[in-house]
Amino acid sequence: MKKLTSWLVSAFFTAVALYSCSGSDTYEATPVTQEEYPGILAAFGSNINLSSLENYANQPKPAYITRDNTAGNPITDKGATLGRMLFYDKNLSKNNTISCSSCHKQELAFGDNAVASTGVNGTTGRHSMRLVNARFGNEMKFFWDERAANLEAQTTFPIQDHNEMGFSGTNGDGTLQDLIAKLQNIKYYQEMFKFVYGDATVNQTRIQNALAQFIRSIQSFDSKYDAGRAASANDQQPFANFTAQENQGKNLFLAPPVFDAAGNRTGGGLGCAACHAAPEFDIDPNSKNNGIIGKISGTGIDVFNTKAPSLRNVTNSSGIENGQFMHTGNFTTLQQVIGHYGNINIAPGNTNLDTRLAPNGNGQKLNLTSTEVNAVIAFLKTLSGTDVYTNKKWSNPFK
Repeated sequence: MKKLTSWLVSAFFTAVALYSCSGSDTYEATPVTQEEYPGILAAFGSNINLSSLENYANQPKPAYITRDNTAGNPITDKGATLGRMLFYDKNLSKNNTISCSSCHKQELAFGDNAVASTGVNGTTGRHSMRLVNARFGNEMKFFWDERAANLEAQTTFPIQDHNEMGFSGTNGDGTLQDLIAKLQNIKYYQEMFKFVYGDATVNQTRIQNALAQFIRSIQSFDSKYDAGRAASANDQQPFANFTAQENQGKNLFLAPPVFDAAGNRTGGGLGCAACHAAPEFDIDPNSKNNGIIGKISGTGIDVFNTKAPSLRNVTNSSGIENGQFMHTGNFTTLQQVIGHYGNINIAPGNTNLDTRLAPNGNGQKLNLTSTEVNAVIAFLKTLSGTDVYTNKKWSNPFK
């Protein structure tokens, strides 16, 4: 039974004076009574408290974090609260069984521990990537193959996929407009869209903006790495709070390798930062294929997967991997991932391999020692925080 206490404290609460969730949705807020929102009260109880919204818009972040792909849809407390509802709502699937959170689980840094995520009509064609710190990068495009121009566009692709959420408009599915009509008839959305936008109209842009705001709000900067970086002038300095092994791993991660003519590493580091630059550890927008060209189905090749999630929270705070890695989900450990990059085989048909993995036209051979592998793994584990896994504001409001 959801607690109703926070809704019964006062008769009035005041919204912010001026709110904009997208360029055309601006209105002057006026005081409202809680009785205007019985649908939200009934569905969420105190999990959604409109008189005291969670802080999404003004979360602290380190001064050294500068990359940001928000671009025109700034996070607001109201918009992200609506996005949280939508993210966890199974009504967004055609048979009310799948939500965004079905494939992006908070306990896994908003990733999945299944190789292929289960949808309403089958499984996904690629592994579901983690969403934590999706905001903090220069790459604007989303999905492994970057087919969505931005996060806003990405949010409705799964909804309109036949296998995933089933509003594809094909194979007997309804369309996105059918979903919009469905949401328009749900009491708590009638109330919430009015609370956020000033009127109860549900449309694609409003859904996309709200979902994107919630996803961009999911951040993690409470790691051992962040504590060390905050006390240091730059990443190249030894971090006082790191072990010798973790500092060695950091140096190997950051430093470029030295190769001979045949692509054998003869010195330097591993060059991980060339594609996953600190301190955001996001993917370089110019990255190409990483040498993994298989498909989950096992048939054919897939060479146009060039995006990757942030490397933050690849493990949880206990050092356990947050699900599988790569678009195929075929690696389950960090040791396997590092082993892949340690010996790149240029597969026939891979016309899109990142040239940084093929020095002098040869697949790189890093000649890793077990000491080096263990050091890099130790460093990667320092990138994991704790708050993202338990913070209520990113949790399921229907529970």
